Parts: sequence; C-alpha cells; structure tokens
Amino acid sequence: MYKNILVPLSFNEKQRVECVMQAASTLACEDAVVTLLHVMSPVPGYASSYFPDGYKDEARAAIEALLEELAHDLPSAKGVVAEGKPGNAIVTWIREHDIDCVVMSSHRPGPHEFNLGSTAAQVVRHVRCAVHVAR
Repeated sequence: MYKNILVPLSFNEKQRVECVMQAASTLACEDAVVTLLHVMSPVPGYASSYFPDGYKDEARAAIEALLEELAHDLPSAKGVVAEGKPGNAIVTWIREHDIDCVVMSSHRPGPHEFNLGSTAAQVVRHVRCAVHVAR
C-alpha cells in the first residue's frame, strides 16, 4: 500500500478516469494522500492571439472544478493544476513531492511509442517510484 499517490489526469482526450481512480483507491493505505494532477500545456505564441482574453483563466477554473469533483470521491484527495509540458511537469512534481506511487493511463501510442503513450513513457523512464499504467 502507498502513502503518497499521484494521479495525473488529462481531459483533452478520452481517458480511463474511472479506472485510474479505482486503482489509486485500491493502492492507497488508510492514511494516504492522493493528488489528482492536471498539467495545462502552454499555448504557442503564434496561436495565443486566436484565443479570447481570459481563456486560460476560464479553462483553469473549469479544470479545477472537475478535479475537485473527482477528489470528492476519494478520502484525503486533492486536485492540483500545474503548467508546462505534461511529461516534464509530472516528473518534476513526483520528485518535489516525495510521491511513492503514480497511477496513470496511457493514450493511444503512435509508432514511436509502441507500448505506452509518450507522457506515460516519459514518466516510467524518469522516476524511481512505482508507476501503474492503465490501458
């Protein structure tokens, strides 16, 4: 059983949220802390002019509300929104917060990520804690 679990979630593609939430609940010890993390990717400068003012704040608020709703289903769970490239931000979060288990799903991989999606592959390769990947 794990005490500090990270569940990275992405809402831009159909993801197996229920599956990873159930896995995190099963793997958590009685006094575990579960963090639901969503990473907002930066909008390239050339594209930012196409988005309305306040888009980023509205998107962040919607994601925070969804994370809060999901966290309500797990004891000692909290939702967090970070910014950056997803793989890098998740690995950094793991290192900075003494995470002992990651539960994440893998998107449909391309030919260069045959077994795992690129974010899941990066996390698996660059952290020292347990990583459970749902497909």
